[in-house]
Amino acid sequence: MTRSTKRGISRRGFLAGTAVTAVAPGAWQGARAQAISGTARILVGFPPGGTTDVVARVLLPEIKSYATSAVIENRPGAGGRVALEALKSSSADGSVLTVTPLDVITLNPHIYKKLRYDGLEDFAPVTTVCLLPNLLTVSPRVPADVKTLADFIAWCRANPSQATYGTPGAGTPLHFVGVMLARAAGFDFVHVPYLGSAPAVQDLLGGQIACTIAPIDATLQHVNAGRLRAVVTTGPKRSVYLPDVPTIGELGYPAIERVGWWTVFLPARTPAEIADRLNAAVRDAVRVNEVKTGLTNLSAEVGTMSRSDFAQLVRTEYERWGSIVQASGFTPQD
Repeated sequence: MTRSTKRGISRRGFLAGTAVTAVAPGAWQGARAQAISGTARILVGFPPGGTTDVVARVLLPEIKSYATSAVIENRPGAGGRVALEALKSSSADGSVLTVTPLDVITLNPHIYKKLRYDGLEDFAPVTTVCLLPNLLTVSPRVPADVKTLADFIAWCRANPSQATYGTPGAGTPLHFVGVMLARAAGFDFVHVPYLGSAPAVQDLLGGQIACTIAPIDATLQHVNAGRLRAVVTTGPKRSVYLPDVPTIGELGYPAIERVGWWTVFLPARTPAEIADRLNAAVRDAVRVNEVKTGLTNLSAEVGTMSRSDFAQLVRTEYERWGSIVQASGFTPQD
């Protein structure tokens, strides 16, 4: 999940060098009465320095109206599942929450046989924080006259042995984006799974694979430097970071639209009043300039929702991924 940064403050500026980072109570003196007394524990299912960790650390100092103090606990492991297992078993008093990619909630139940949580029943949706569209980026091995998605699909049809795409791993959303594109456009597309986006991008730069489908921040700096070519984004609208690159929907494939959401959840059965206060605190936080800057460093776009709208998104994405995984023929993992 580690991403490179492009501008302004680096990721390291948000890190304290340990897996636990706290904001002392004194730092929040003068804030209005908090929703909970004591310290809020923010579980992050990925190591320090990754996108999820940075999103949590950007938010941490600014949820003043929610808790007297806060601490981040990195619980990396199993692609974010370890943190969610811990959240499931936590007290439903609002003292423990998580910042997580939405896919860990909505996709994982369809790709793992023995998941220790129920994405719809064990957690209380609070809000989204930000989103990252994905980018299909082609490597130098693809001829320079391949500039559009139609060009690339035609090249793949003419060169099936070279039509490879790298993603952060098998069973990830981006794996299935490639599957859906190949089926919709009628061409063979060979998936090359990696352990994260960074090694995929290195092979892309070296010409070992034809393209990657990855979060926009994984390749943006190389696209801007002219080392790689961005063909299409998967968001519902053009990215503010690459306004000249069309969306997958514009090019005739709206069913393949997909963005990565970073989100906030509490344990199930947390009182609605507490969840409402956390929703308000997060939505206030993303209006703070420091938070906007921190998210911009990730090439993320701010996007928050009401609790009811977010709950609907969770259910819609859960059902959508179920259909996609089943149609792909993917065999659930242990």
